[in-house]
Amino acid sequence: MSEKRKEHESGAENEVKNEVAEKRSIAKSNDETRAIKRRHTEGQTDRCVGSEIPSHGFKIPVHETFSTKKLHRKLTSKQVDNEPSTFEKELVRMSKLDGKGNAEGEASQEWGRPVLPAIDPAEYDIVFQQLDADETIIDGYSAARFFGVTNEGHSVLCKVVGFRHYFYAPVPKGFGPGDLGEFRRYMEANYQGIVDVKIAKKESIWGFNNNVKLPFFKVVVDNARHIGRVRAGFERGEVQFKGLFQPAGQMTFDNVQYLLRLMIDCHIVGMGWLTAPRGKYELVGAAERESTCQIEIKVSYKDLISHAAEGKWQKTAPLRVMSFDIECSGRKGIFPEPEHDAVIQIANVVSRVGEKVPFVRNVFTVKKCSRIVGSDTFCFDSEREMLMAWRQFVVQVDPDVMIGYNICNFDFPYLLNRAIALGEEKFAYFGRLTRSRQEVKDAVFSSRAYGTRESKTVNIEGRMQLDLFQFIQREYKLRSYSLNAVSSHFLGEQKEDVPHSIITQLQNGTPETRRRLAVYCLKDSYLPLRLMEKLMCLVNYTEMARVTGVPFSFLLSRGQQIKVISQLFRKCLELDIVIPNMKSENVNEEYEGATVISPARGYYDVPIATLDFASLYPSIMMAHNVCYTTLVDRATIDRLQLKENVDYEVSPKGDCFVTAARRLGILPTILKELLSARKKAKKAMKAEKDPFKKQVLNGRQLALKISANSVYGFTGATIGKLPCLAISSSVTAWGRKMIAKTQETVLQKYNIKNGYKYDSLIVYGDTDSVMVRFGYPDMETCFRLGQEAADYVTTKFKAPIKLEFEKVYFPYLLINKKRYAGLWWTQLDHFDKMDTKGIESVRRDNCRLVQNVVTRVLELILEDRDVKSAQEFVRRTIADLLQNRVDLSQLVITKQLSRQDYAAKQPHVELADRMRKRDPGSAPTVGDRVAYVIIKTAGDRNWEKSEDPLYVLENSLPIDTKYYLENQLSKPLIRIFEPILGEHKARDLLTGSHTRTVRVASAKSGGLMRFTRRSNTCRSCKAPIPASQMLCANCRPLSAQFYARDLANLNALQAKFNKLWTQCQRCQGSLHQQVLCTNRDCPIFYMRKKVQKDVLAQAGELRNWDAIEW
Repeated sequence: MSEKRKEHESGAENEVKNEVAEKRSIAKSNDETRAIKRRHTEGQTDRCVGSEIPSHGFKIPVHETFSTKKLHRKLTSKQVDNEPSTFEKELVRMSKLDGKGNAEGEASQEWGRPVLPAIDPAEYDIVFQQLDADETIIDGYSAARFFGVTNEGHSVLCKVVGFRHYFYAPVPKGFGPGDLGEFRRYMEANYQGIVDVKIAKKESIWGFNNNVKLPFFKVVVDNARHIGRVRAGFERGEVQFKGLFQPAGQMTFDNVQYLLRLMIDCHIVGMGWLTAPRGKYELVGAAERESTCQIEIKVSYKDLISHAAEGKWQKTAPLRVMSFDIECSGRKGIFPEPEHDAVIQIANVVSRVGEKVPFVRNVFTVKKCSRIVGSDTFCFDSEREMLMAWRQFVVQVDPDVMIGYNICNFDFPYLLNRAIALGEEKFAYFGRLTRSRQEVKDAVFSSRAYGTRESKTVNIEGRMQLDLFQFIQREYKLRSYSLNAVSSHFLGEQKEDVPHSIITQLQNGTPETRRRLAVYCLKDSYLPLRLMEKLMCLVNYTEMARVTGVPFSFLLSRGQQIKVISQLFRKCLELDIVIPNMKSENVNEEYEGATVISPARGYYDVPIATLDFASLYPSIMMAHNVCYTTLVDRATIDRLQLKENVDYEVSPKGDCFVTAARRLGILPTILKELLSARKKAKKAMKAEKDPFKKQVLNGRQLALKISANSVYGFTGATIGKLPCLAISSSVTAWGRKMIAKTQETVLQKYNIKNGYKYDSLIVYGDTDSVMVRFGYPDMETCFRLGQEAADYVTTKFKAPIKLEFEKVYFPYLLINKKRYAGLWWTQLDHFDKMDTKGIESVRRDNCRLVQNVVTRVLELILEDRDVKSAQEFVRRTIADLLQNRVDLSQLVITKQLSRQDYAAKQPHVELADRMRKRDPGSAPTVGDRVAYVIIKTAGDRNWEKSEDPLYVLENSLPIDTKYYLENQLSKPLIRIFEPILGEHKARDLLTGSHTRTVRVASAKSGGLMRFTRRSNTCRSCKAPIPASQMLCANCRPLSAQFYARDLANLNALQAKFNKLWTQCQRCQGSLHQQVLCTNRDCPIFYMRKKVQKDVLAQAGELRNWDAIEW
């Protein structure tokens, strides 16, 4: 569920009412119980308390001056309510750090950029870091716009002109040099936009051709919009000249968009530094300016200087990052709609990259709002005024990057659509281009690596957009993607959570209530900034853009292939090689993947050494010179009389590649450059002392690593720019051969025949690693033999293929293929961590109970080496589950709601439909993760038994504990214990005395039950009694004992609730404000709701003693 929609929970209104009444109800029940207590003799009660109340029960205060009402009044007084929260204290601290606060801590913030000095184009170089780039038309010709920032913080728009788009097409046989002029005139007469047609000597990337260059037409056009039709003319056979061209058409080469073509030819990389040298550019006059940038220039592509991202050019300009969040008023049960529901607050936090404190912190509000210390508050009488003031603020503060949480799908579209509803046409112009209107468009992002997601896009020229919601969905696998859950996971803190149902109520209240809402909104804008810094997404994406050469925006809107395409075109440009424009065919064609050695399942109480190939597939491509340009067929081998293992090498798959002596491949060259640059970056990172520069270098080495690993995947992408299964299948075939060779070599050397004490055993192997049991019980010997084996096996392969001794697992539990767990050792004195793969402790499609139980069982087995305690723990857990002693938060299952139609009914899909009928405003949508539990119903199908956890709590619906035992716990536990105990004993854990439950059969419906009614029974002997009584006449002497028991139960529940309440207060950052949290991602939320209900029920039970005559 998207972040904004998640806040709009179905039970939010009842939640708020209950929460506000919680403290009052509990305090009232305390007073009532003490009033009842005073009716009885002090001695009688003391005796009951001492004999019946458990040690953890309530201790009655002895001081007569104590008053629960006074305490409650103190906790809810205005003075205490105004106690600042942790976030408000953080705002004050930031105000002091930036040195711009006044004596009262009130912020005094400056928005504008530094004042621009006078510029003389003849004397002044314009040096800037380019951020965003797009294509445009200037005087009828294609051109590019580069937006950037100088080192002094001035904004720049650089228009690059003069570059003409082009592509290549092979020259047909029989075409002579004298035909070129006539052919050029033919093209100009038949196709619009032709600038020139030349002949250039080029070589196709596809296949080895003995390094012979062939003639190609270089067709140059004036406008990128014309190139598609001209290219299609060649490919469809429409271009016919003297009968030389084939009627069926021919392949064209170098199909790449204009912006990328210009950046490749001019050696410009994304987020790189550019220089417009003095005397070579012209300042755009005020009448011709089209942007709000401080500097707007025009320069020829021939004069623009691009700097490689090395040395001093690795720096980052003082980019302005603006994080914002909006709040909308709403109607009950309806998600906010821009046509009807107003925007009431907009919070903004602006920071410069590399600085610790945001220099702008403010909130725009409709109606008067009390001041928030450490930030600015701007109040407006109407929504129109606020929206237009915010637009002016964006233009003035001029952010380079706009971030937030789900801003692409909610905030931006809502603001633009709301402005349309209000008739404010001028609002939609807050980009850097003054005449470009911001518009919302639907988009579908599809990538094999990231999946398919529906989203919206907004054009904001000159400003980069980074939606943290989309970034985290791409890069991390979490149970929930709400801002609360993500902040809790990465930052260890949550936002000021205000239920959506009371936002309108707070807005219509007093300036103080609007201030509470403003603090909530301000933290919602601050958390994405914290997440960006914590996850280093801006730094990492910057370095990825520099390494791959693509614009920053491509990394967010495009898949993985564009990164390799950019690097491939750049290298081909150096070598006069052209890339064919291939159509995707045989999209379902598959090839054999990596080797997985059959696991020797079991529990190993001796060290297991792990030998791992370093960058296996890139190393294979470099060692065997695997590339498009080195792929050679048998006909070419015979024609050129090439010799096997001298001029070419045959892969295990049967494909042939020429050796580096005949032709060094492009892909191996790219990989070598990437890996050597990574070594250089890692070396520099170790020597660097500045934390920010160290982050930049770390981001660079990660980008280089990812880019190197992407090259192999690019060749195997059947739906792609340049698929080549001969390359991808050959690489995996060499990988399989290497794993088999490693297994054979280790087994042949490390055995009893060669003087070792034990025979070695390969217990498992997967893709690029093998796990070896040498047999020795001590770690030191295993470490020595592991390093020795890695060095010995490396000698059997071509450089740069290298087998490394990575780690030792001890002990090691091998369950099945891609399922194992063990303690990870890289040094002898202590283990690093417990490593698991494919086990439910790291999977997110089970309930938390499974994750917690499996994790604890593995800790007992691996860390404590105590299998018996693990068995006992499992039995206790199963007993608690079957007796309903497990908290509901542990039983919640989450599944993603996919947009595809399901062949069979699924529990989460059916629940989403039911939730949509109950409350359309809070129902989950496509792409959301739906939380549900399985309850007992008349039906047996799981999709009938799925239900919303909060709905289960509110209606006291019974949990189907049998389902959780059989469908959630049983299989993971059997998989863990079966290799240790054997199949029979492992299954015994799921049966036995600990699984016995007592079931009382009673009819709930039927003909006879319609004429029955529920009667009151004695609390002791269960005999029927009048409704106003608690005990029968025979048991009435035991009144004090049973009353004391109920009193103790109530006070135990109150103590538990108070602990949970205090924990929630600490989480929200203040121990003095009302808890309004409705965060369903938090396990304490369900605990608190359950205990709250139990407290109120027990207090009602205690009130029934009022009618008893003692």
